[in-house]
Amino acid sequence: MLDEKVKTNAFERFTEYLRQRKLRNTPERSTILGKILSIDDHFDVDSLYLSLEKDTYHVSRATVYNTVNLLCECGILRKLQFGDQQAQYEKLLSKANHHHLICTECGKIKDVKDPEFVLYMNSKKYNAFTISYFSFYVYGICNNCLRRLKQSKKQ
Repeated sequence: MLDEKVKTNAFERFTEYLRQRKLRNTPERSTILGKILSIDDHFDVDSLYLSLEKDTYHVSRATVYNTVNLLCECGILRKLQFGDQQAQYEKLLSKANHHHLICTECGKIKDVKDPEFVLYMNSKKYNAFTISYFSFYVYGICNNCLRRLKQSKKQ
């Protein structure tokens, strides 16, 4: 869960981003950002839209998609594409570099912080290229699915 200071900074950052691009800061955009800030895990746009509908906040899917794209452009969100799954998003606020473990059975995604890997990546030097961030995806089978697969083979 994000603290109030981080949330306030996100709203200020988004407001400034919209102002600089001469885009309106609508109540819909603010509500979508607020909902995103309340989500603790990765999410996709469809689940975000359904969550807004569940809260009886009616907004078009296009508005949700467009707002999520704006939030990616201004650096509040990052779009993640895990294989052929629907695009997932994660908040960048107060998050250190990490990598993702993706279960190929159930699709569960787990963030993993590996300080040694981060140090290694930060020590890499590339000609005419400076690293801003990196994304590392590890595919495999989570323990729950592995246990379930072993049980089904026994039967």
